Parts: sequence; structure tokens; C-alpha cells
Amino acid sequence: MYVGTGAFDVVGKRKYWYFFFTILILVCLASIIFRGFNLGIDFKGGTRISMPDEGTGGRISTEQVTEIFNDTLHKEPAAVQTVGSGDSTTIQIKSETLTTAEVADLKKALFDDLQPVGQDGQPSERAISDSAVSASWGGEISRQALIALGVFLVLVTIFLAFYFERWMAVAALAALVHDVLVTAGVYSIVGFEVTPATVIGLLTILGFSLYDTVVVFDKVKENTRGLLGLTRRTYAEAANLALNQTLMRSINTSLIAVLPVLGLLIVGVGLLGVGTLQDLALVQLTGIIAGALSSIALATPILVDLKMREPKFKEQARRVYARRENIARKAAERDGDLVPQYDADGDLTVGAPATDEDSLETELRQERAMAAASSVPTRNPKAAEQRRRPAGKQTGRPAGKHGGRPSGKKRH
Repeated sequence: MYVGTGAFDVVGKRKYWYFFFTILILVCLASIIFRGFNLGIDFKGGTRISMPDEGTGGRISTEQVTEIFNDTLHKEPAAVQTVGSGDSTTIQIKSETLTTAEVADLKKALFDDLQPVGQDGQPSERAISDSAVSASWGGEISRQALIALGVFLVLVTIFLAFYFERWMAVAALAALVHDVLVTAGVYSIVGFEVTPATVIGLLTILGFSLYDTVVVFDKVKENTRGLLGLTRRTYAEAANLALNQTLMRSINTSLIAVLPVLGLLIVGVGLLGVGTLQDLALVQLTGIIAGALSSIALATPILVDLKMREPKFKEQARRVYARRENIARKAAERDGDLVPQYDADGDLTVGAPATDEDSLETELRQERAMAAASSVPTRNPKAAEQRRRPAGKQTGRPAGKHGGRPSGKKRH
């Protein structure tokens, strides 16, 4: 995996991957349509009540506040969480829109039972504040987010179409749509509250997902340069080789990106109790995992299917299969075994190779090993310079019939 010579046949098994991603997307879409999202009060409007977490009887817990809310108003709050750290820690209550009388009753019950202290250290009902949140503000955030998403997709399409090609742009956008749908679907299935921080995190993961896909496509472009004039491997095989060569880079990039997100969850939520960091970290964690999976197992297989629709790549694949049949036929004639035959996808249908390691597979493995070795910089620059010199100039003596190398014969 590290040297890029792995034999994970991701592209060859793309039908199984398509089935997996189709089921995943359908489940997410069904949850989004029928279950919907758990929108925060920033999107649907409501009432927010804040109070210090310190009372005359000690620290105030969210469980105490939730119980008082239920007993006073006979309904459940949307959320009760601790916000901030140190002396500025407060308890925040979010609920559906409350009437003026309900707010007054709740504030009185909270003060009577918990006795929250103000900045002067004395119990005060004024330490409990309330505010109304309008749904129009959340709607404005959603509208601006959709505009930003549309502009981002247009610019990405133009960039990929000019830097790579149109089919790579289409495949990258398909993987991007998958990441957005899966992340949104996970939020709908699990029931995480959707806040403005969630929208920000969703826009953030788009760039990460695209970066990972571009890295793979750049290697595909390198491996397929001049492919139409060669008969060593098909476009699908060259693309699969690129996936294996960039596999560890994709895994390491995703792992490094997940570590700070986990830090946000552990430190920001577990230690500081900051709800905004939780919303931001959850959407990023989901998006990074979905983006890493789609860049490896979805974007490149889609690209291969789109490219193989072109007649020139179909003809090149036909010549590759013909060459392989010719090699296998010669080997079978030499060993007296059956002649292998291949279908349109390059799969063996009739006959069997004479040995477990036929000449073609050995040749392809040697090519991959040589490609990996050439991509690793040498640790001896002097030796590398000598290898680049013409024969006979390495030792200062003219090249003989052995190319300037010693003949191995002793001189007496």
C-alpha cells in the first residue's frame, strides 16, 4: 500500500460499489423526505432563556433545569445545554415560541428553585434573561448557504473541465453530491440538531472532498497519458493503478483531518461544553469520512464508465485484450494447455493459464514495481548521476563490448 503496488481491484468491482452507494443514498434521501431535519430555533424560530450555572446551593445542572421546565410548562424544551467555561459559564434553554406569561412563569420557577446568582454574587431574578429568535434569520442563512453552494459548484466545474477534462468534472461533482446527501442524511437519521454552525461545517467539507478527488484524478491523468497508443493496460486498469498509488495518501490525509475534528468534539464538547463546536465538529466528521470513501470508491469508477463510452477507448481496450489472448495462446501452445478467452470487461471466461503466474501478470507486476521505484528519490545522488551517464564515462575508460563494465576475467 505504501509503495503503490497494491492490487486492490476497486475499479473492477465497481458494480458492487455502485450498489452500496445507491442503497446508502436512497436511505439518506428517504430519511430526508419522510423524517426531515431537527431544525434549531435559529431556523424555525423560538425562545431562548439564559441563566448562570451557579446558584446559592452550588452548581446548577441541565437535568434540574429540564425538570423545572417540564413541571412548569408541561412540555419538553428543544435543548438545554451548558455554554462557555470558567466564570462565564451559563445554561441556555431553547424551546418553541413561548408567550409572555409562560416566560414569566418559567423565570419565576427557575429563580425560586435554583436561586441563580448575578454578577454581584447575590441571588437575582434579573440574572435570568430571555430573547425571541425569528425564523427569518435562519431562512436568510439557508438562502445564503444555497447561493454559496451553487457558486462553488459552478467554479469547481469550470476549473476541473479546463485543468482535467469534462468527464473528470462530472465524476468529481457526482462524488460531491454524494458527500452532501450522505452528510445531510446522517443528520436526518440520527436527529442531530441543525444549526447555523452545521451549515458552515457542511460548506467546509466540500473543499476537503474535492481536494482528495483531485489528487486521485491527477494520478489518473498521469497514468493515462498516451494510453491510446499503448496495449499494456486499459483505461480502467490504469485508473485502478492510480487509485492504488494514491491510496495511502488519501487514507493519511483523511486521518490527519479527522484528528483535529475529534479534538473539537473531545475538548470543545466534553471539557468546555460548547454547543457550537459540537455542531461544527459533527458535520465535519461525517463529511470527511463520506468524502474519503467517495473519492476512492466512487469518483474514479464513474470516470472509468464515462471514458469507456468513447469509441477510441473501446478500441484501445479491444487491442489490449487481443494482445493478451495472443500471449496466452502462445503460452498454451508451448505448454499444451487450454487457450484463455476474455469477455468485454477483461474477465477470464474460457480456459485457464498454464501456471498460477502467467507471463502477462508477471509483466504488469514488474511494471508497477518499476514505476514505484522510479517515484522514490534515491539516497545516493552520486550513484544516480553515474547511472545517467553514458556507458564508458563512469570509469573514465572507453566502453568495450561489455559497455565499459569489467569482464570478470582475472589478469595474471
